Amino acid sequence: MDWLPALLPQGLLLIMRVIHTLAAATWVGGSAMYLLVVQPALRLAPAPELAAKIAARFRRLVNGCVGLLLVSGAFLTVDRLTETSLGWPYLLTLSVKIALALALFALAFYLGQSAIRRLARRSSRFAQVAPRLMLALGVVVFALGALLNILFEASLTNR
Repeated sequence: MDWLPALLPQGLLLIMRVIHTLAAATWVGGSAMYLLVVQPALRLAPAPELAAKIAARFRRLVNGCVGLLLVSGAFLTVDRLTETSLGWPYLLTLSVKIALALALFALAFYLGQSAIRRLARRSSRFAQVAPRLMLALGVVVFALGALLNILFEASLTNR
């Protein structure tokens, strides 16, 4: 059982990576589904009560994903920053990813405000563009995460 203490940190790291990836995939995939399937379907057959229930459930899903992403992202960032040979490309990519993720969280928070504010924003140009912007940002942040893995693996081979 001497090997167990050595495996615990790696097991926790694996769990955090899985949580981070699943939360990101759920949010980005859910956003694509909502934007490309649910909203057009509700425009064809308007059902305000159903639309409100779907929006409320999706908001809860997004809030849960944001919480998981913040916790797991902080953990994974600290883990990776303990490496000494990451290099500037990794650090720059990580900084951009964090900045875009924070912008995405702020946008999600803004879009999830009270019904009165949502009604006021519905007529604005930003309210029409914001869901597409949120999906695009999510895809970019997800892609930056994949790039970070590539850069990290490259830093391991350069040692």
